[in-house]
Amino acid sequence: MKPELTPEVRSIIRAQLSRRRFIAGAGAVSGATLLAACGSKDAKSESGSADATASAPVDEGGTVRWANWPAYLDFDSDKKTYTSLETFKAASGINVVYKEDVNDNDEFYGKVQGQLKLGKDIGYDIVTLTDWMAGRWVRMGYTQAFDEANLPNKVNILPTLANVGFDPGRKSTLTWQSGFAGFGWNKEKIPGGIQSIEQLFDKKNKGRVEVLSEMRDTMGIILQSQGVDPSQPFTDDQFMNAIAFLEKKIADGFIRQVKGNDYLEDMVSGDAVAVIGWSGDIFSLSNENGGKFGFQVPESGGTLWSDNALIPSTSKNKKNAETVLNNYYDPAVAAQVAAFVNYICPVVGAQAEMEKIDPKLAKSPFIFPDDATLAKVRVFRTLTPEEDTKYSEAFAAAAGN
Repeated sequence: MKPELTPEVRSIIRAQLSRRRFIAGAGAVSGATLLAACGSKDAKSESGSADATASAPVDEGGTVRWANWPAYLDFDSDKKTYTSLETFKAASGINVVYKEDVNDNDEFYGKVQGQLKLGKDIGYDIVTLTDWMAGRWVRMGYTQAFDEANLPNKVNILPTLANVGFDPGRKSTLTWQSGFAGFGWNKEKIPGGIQSIEQLFDKKNKGRVEVLSEMRDTMGIILQSQGVDPSQPFTDDQFMNAIAFLEKKIADGFIRQVKGNDYLEDMVSGDAVAVIGWSGDIFSLSNENGGKFGFQVPESGGTLWSDNALIPSTSKNKKNAETVLNNYYDPAVAAQVAAFVNYICPVVGAQAEMEKIDPKLAKSPFIFPDDATLAKVRVFRTLTPEEDTKYSEAFAAAAGN
């Protein structure tokens, strides 16, 4: 039997939405904020630059440049605009340049770490990163502390998410969304669905399976299929056994590619028919393609993760960036975004607002998870810097990177 979920993890999941789907008709709303995620303090800290939360650049109050993951904000495909963002810009007078520039945590960090170390502008005033990477930025001094006066909607954060190990008191990060990693598939090609790792790698799927480049999600699912709980201490041997499994599936030609968010393009084109993917992505993809795709938390267990918004140490537009984040912590705005993205929403009051948009979504266990759904997922445990390096290198080698 799997260990019981902690109150923190239960609360993380109770208010969640997905990354890509919007139900039209949500009205204009005022401001909101970003909220919390799950995580715990690393055993050791990384060395980095001086604490950027202590001395921030002069605030010039200009255009806010936001880097986020693909399909992670309510998008009007006819107007080619982000609905809630356009409403905010019109009401506030603040210009926001929003780009879907985060495809993979390590990949994005690799692009900007040089400038961060030198204290030079990285081209963004808000960045959205997964727990473990957000924690790295906090440890390295690459974030700015929030001015609470500019984030009044921060009080809408779930109480159990208001204080996480990698950012006590949520001084410089706020959860954007949370979600599950599990199995996605093309219903036309695999009408029976996928519930187990054996079904994922059925011989009829050979060469058309893709897995996530997010190590903790892909390896978390493989570990659980081998009876190892990734939320609890595990050995090097157990992790390397899972790596060996991944290597063999790649070598045998079952896995087409190890990819970031762009696995969605291959699902649409038909190059991939089955994936280890993210819940909201698959739900949104299905909504956009006539219900063609399915998602399932594996019977052996899936993973739970959170993405967090932060203001880089190099940003000179801190106040306006905080105003943007505050907007998205308004429960009505949070529900509007959640209805599009279908990921877990961290904002208190969003479920009630969702009832006005789509009562069916307000009852979705993948947006506002119940205990039965939460019992099937695990948060990948915090790794020490040494473990992170060792496991990440082993994963990258297996993936051919």
